Amino acid sequence: MKSIALYSIKGGVGKTAAAVNLSWLASRDSSPTLLCDLDPQGASSFYFRVTASDKYNSDKFLKGSKKIYRQIRATDFENLDLLPSDISYRNLDIELSEEKNPRKRLKKNLSDLGEAYEFLFFDCPPNLTLLSESVFAASDIILVPMIPTTLSVRTYWQLLSFFEKNELDTSRIRAFFSMGEHRKTMHREIIDEFSETPGFLKSTIPYNSEIEKMGLYRAPVNAHRPMSSAAQAYRQLWGELIASIG
Repeated sequence: MKSIALYSIKGGVGKTAAAVNLSWLASRDSSPTLLCDLDPQGASSFYFRVTASDKYNSDKFLKGSKKIYRQIRATDFENLDLLPSDISYRNLDIELSEEKNPRKRLKKNLSDLGEAYEFLFFDCPPNLTLLSESVFAASDIILVPMIPTTLSVRTYWQLLSFFEKNELDTSRIRAFFSMGEHRKTMHREIIDEFSETPGFLKSTIPYNSEIEKMGLYRAPVNAHRPMSSAAQAYRQLWGELIASIG
């Protein structure tokens, strides 16, 4: 099972949209795929029309095993399941700090899923926290969406610095530009600047109204508007990502 975390220190960079669309693309080739929504806002869960059980919470998530597996729900799309978020996930960092080996907890809790799924995606909340570190340990690839702006680029360097200081494998980090607008000089210049940077994928997800409308039709762009420029961009990104990880 390949595990891919959609992660960014910064919010509002198109992380959830990428998680939703890439997980759908992974599942379309008959590859069983699970999207794990770790953000207490539950945007991925909302897009796929899935809600957690009233009895489910962050405590059960941390207990793992059957406490988690019973909560996995099928989406409207074949081969694509979702583990929904719950608002109690806002406490995950506090609860993780009370666990033994908290950085390994997520990987341990989800290890058995490799028998059922070929791909596991994490839709992560923004910021750099203990939960983030647990996600890093559980992921083969940390896929970082970035808006081509100075502050967004800064968070990428901060992430690399954190990995280096903590002796984590930076080769697992992949980055791509999201919400790009070629009519903006800064966007064009930053995209060009990073075009040959190791670890950067060349595909750019455009700023596009079809992505914003996902909240209305509650489905991935490729499922609803497959001929749109946004849908084509996600397909290119997925093909490039798969080629980069083998």
